[in-house]
Amino acid sequence: QVQLVESGGGSVESGGSLTLSCVASGYTSNDPCMGWFRQTPVKEREGVASIGSDGSAGYADSVKARFTISRDNAKNTVYLHMYNLRPEDTAMYYCAALEWRPCDEAVQHSVVIHDPRNVWGQGTQVTVSS
Repeated sequence: QVQLVESGGGSVESGGSLTLSCVASGYTSNDPCMGWFRQTPVKEREGVASIGSDGSAGYADSVKARFTISRDNAKNTVYLHMYNLRPEDTAMYYCAALEWRPCDEAVQHSVVIHDPRNVWGQGTQVTVSS
């Protein structure tokens, strides 16, 4: 059974940095397309960044030049490095294994969150204070 476990969330001041980690287990096929998403109580879940097994990455416009997604296939781990955080980045952040292809375009399509084949982690909270 595939499982994703996120960690690294926390509370920071505006302008601060955090790195989220997502450890995947239970995969028997090739390294999947991985993504980070976020959700608040008043907004639908939205894509933040995605990365393919070859390292090709895509980002939502709101986080470009501030967030970097990376992966270590040997450790089955995906990271989200977040810099210059803003209060509007406050959300629950979720890791996901996606079937969307090409992978680096996944977060450009809002429908990706509704794919029943996606596997989701339990989420990690990020809070940015002004």
